[in-house]
Amino acid sequence: MQKRMGTFLASAIAALSMTVSAAFADTTIKMVEVITSPPRTELLKKQIASFEQANPGTKVELVSLPWGQAFEKFLTMVQAGDTPDIVEMPERWMGLYANNAQLEDLGPYLAKWKDAGTLGDRAKQFGSVVDNKQYMIPYGYYIRAMFWNKKLFAEAGLKEAPKTLDEFMEANKKISAIKGKYGYCLRGGPGGFNGVQMFMNIANGKGGYFNADGTATINEPGSVKGLELLADIYKNGYAPKDSVSWGFNEIVTGFYSGTCAMLDQDPDALIGIAEKMKAEDFGVAPLPTGPNGKSYPTLGYAGWAMFADSEVKDDAWKLMATLLSPEDNIEFAKNVGVLPIHNGADKDPYFGAEAFKGWFEEINDPKTFELVTPPTHLENLGNFYDSVSVKNFQEVLLGQKTPKAVADEWAAFLTEQQQAWMAKNKK
Repeated sequence: MQKRMGTFLASAIAALSMTVSAAFADTTIKMVEVITSPPRTELLKKQIASFEQANPGTKVELVSLPWGQAFEKFLTMVQAGDTPDIVEMPERWMGLYANNAQLEDLGPYLAKWKDAGTLGDRAKQFGSVVDNKQYMIPYGYYIRAMFWNKKLFAEAGLKEAPKTLDEFMEANKKISAIKGKYGYCLRGGPGGFNGVQMFMNIANGKGGYFNADGTATINEPGSVKGLELLADIYKNGYAPKDSVSWGFNEIVTGFYSGTCAMLDQDPDALIGIAEKMKAEDFGVAPLPTGPNGKSYPTLGYAGWAMFADSEVKDDAWKLMATLLSPEDNIEFAKNVGVLPIHNGADKDPYFGAEAFKGWFEEINDPKTFELVTPPTHLENLGNFYDSVSVKNFQEVLLGQKTPKAVADEWAAFLTEQQQAWMAKNKK
């Protein structure tokens, strides 16, 4: 009896030991995405499932945050010590987390990566704007161009997309004279600042954010005129009244529903629009130019970053490398609506389609179109973009503050941030 009991206990202990070993052998990678939509999340889950299948014993826990509240929700997670291994990092958040030593330098991983040879120079440049360290690798680029509804333009007696700011305002006026229609899909809610800054730059005839001494250009007379132009669009009824709070989904819906005839957006808007509209009913043109004959499209980006306190860094990198591989990246770019990161991807027939013409005209004509990236090195840029600027722009649209007053507020903040950064990084 004792022998049988001893054998039983030994077997039980062995089985328990195997179970515990198996449990500890499994690796869980926690990953947070922040620029979310149902189709996008499903694609990411599909790519993650393929990774898990190729890496038995490794599991990925995906946390999806709604974009409208993502900055605050993710910041709360980090402050509570609930950091992920991998996070989707919008360019304007990078300064905050990298400057606080919370992100892993991916340079050593990149040096050994088999796909590094085809990675474009922009990806290396944009992911290393803080301390010249590769704290993030972009998965694609968001470049603004102008969607235009050909049917509404024809109804208003217009034959082509506006080429200048004056033509843009004239088109707004004529199309808005059609009952129930508006010229422009204005983004007054979250994520709108890139477009606001872009029109301010175009009107000012100057790209970027700062002068050589670190003073912001956003309250220069031309910039203020650009902000006044957007306020006039809203006040004159060239944009729907509720557009004061519109975010990405609302402006895209406003365009493909035929509510408004123009929309400045990135390639990600093309996905929803192409599903809802016939290809012959809309076009994508370069952005209008300003008084100096130039335009300043925003070039934004987002990518994957690793937190420095991750306990599964090698596994986390393996997942990042898979998602950023040429095969997964081009699939992601097509479905999410970004321009891919690897050299040669533009030869893919998908990106050669007519719908991409406006973006590639901007890329291929640097004399007319100067691409402007946000100052991602600034630590507090995320809060400014995703909270402060939204409230201020809405105050301008509603007539609660003048464009000049708000431009001065923005300039004071940006100047202080830039000059502090310059002093800290003086060579």
